[in-house]
Amino acid sequence: MATNSEIRFLTPLSIDTDKRKKYCRFKKSRIKYIDYKDPDFLSRFLNEQGKILPRRLTGTSLKFQRKVSQAVKRARHLAILPYVTDLMK
Repeated sequence: MATNSEIRFLTPLSIDTDKRKKYCRFKKSRIKYIDYKDPDFLSRFLNEQGKILPRRLTGTSLKFQRKVSQAVKRARHLAILPYVTDLMK
């Protein structure tokens, strides 16, 4: 069985251990529209393989998580973002 020292991740997990309340950055900044043509902003919601990060890690509300996923899918369709990649960040 692998011990914790043998398990390696591509990037360290950035999960806060200090029980801070998660907040939706879109509600806090009063953002209403998520632009699918902005790959730098959308890449914050993707991991290094190009998968969309879940709500429990980003703290995004359900309403804006749906908008983020729709924007990422549109950007992928227009070849602004890749579908799958190695070491995207």
